[in-house]
Amino acid sequence: MNILRHALLAVGIAVVSTSAHADNYPERPIRLIVPFSPGGTTDVIGRLVANALEQDIGQTVFVENKGGAGSILGTDLGAKAKPDGYTLVITNGAAITTGHLLGQKIPYDSYKDFTHITLLGTFPNGLIVRTNHPAKDFKEFLELARKAGGKYNYGSAGVGSAGFLTGEMLKQKANIDMTHVPYKGTGPAMNDLLGGQLDAIFNNLGVAATQFRAGNVRILAVSGAKRVPAFPDVPTMSETIPGMVGEAWFGVSAPAGLPAPVTEKLQASLSRVMGNPDFRAKLAEQGLTPMGAPQAEFIKFLREEEDKWASVIKAANIKLD
Repeated sequence: MNILRHALLAVGIAVVSTSAHADNYPERPIRLIVPFSPGGTTDVIGRLVANALEQDIGQTVFVENKGGAGSILGTDLGAKAKPDGYTLVITNGAAITTGHLLGQKIPYDSYKDFTHITLLGTFPNGLIVRTNHPAKDFKEFLELARKAGGKYNYGSAGVGSAGFLTGEMLKQKANIDMTHVPYKGTGPAMNDLLGGQLDAIFNNLGVAATQFRAGNVRILAVSGAKRVPAFPDVPTMSETIPGMVGEAWFGVSAPAGLPAPVTEKLQASLSRVMGNPDFRAKLAEQGLTPMGAPQAEFIKFLREEEDKWASVIKAANIKLD
């Protein structure tokens, strides 16, 4: 009986202690893992989130870059951290919803091993061609690609990237054949497009904007559900091909087992951050369509993304080497 009493007392003390820590959260700096090397779009977005969260929550938020394995290494580090609210991670499609579908070895469960807190937003991909390309709009590009009978090629940041998957989805839905040319990053693909080695590339608009404004490329269409405010004259692919929506995304997640009060504090803080017009404008400058979906909506979005890309990957029989 005494043993049971002591056990119950210990549990009670632990619950009170956890609650007290949650009430005082955050008491020390928060680490935000960005699972890519410094300097890229994900890193910029991670630092914007860290700065805004720091100002709102009243505690230092520092970025730790942990690139490798297409963002799997850094995401795994986030999944295996102590679930106390002091380690967060920027999550993305390759690490959560599509990597395992492509046969990549993922050392975590995309749902059981995370507390997915907030969906920051989505990245539409643009179908980008040189300004001297014979296709003047999206419909004309599709017609020319069909007539080319597989001779058209397109570049992306690599097999499994959002640009690659968008290209494969377009091939299926538009009934066209194009050859994929994978690159290690979007920069080299853009260089070869400008050099005439590629007919087109699928790329996020933040990367393409500089060349677009310089008059070197045209954006024929975007793969988002809606037109992008920064490019209001560029149509969506779904305006021509119903259901042709393929986007990258970024979210903020934490390890599984995060105490509910801490999750609620983080979600409330991120909700305020995402409601700030200046912050949303900064995200939009990077090509991101801000969303700020809370936990339940975020998880629903992940499930829908997984189902959508599973059908595309299966139809194309895509596997990572």
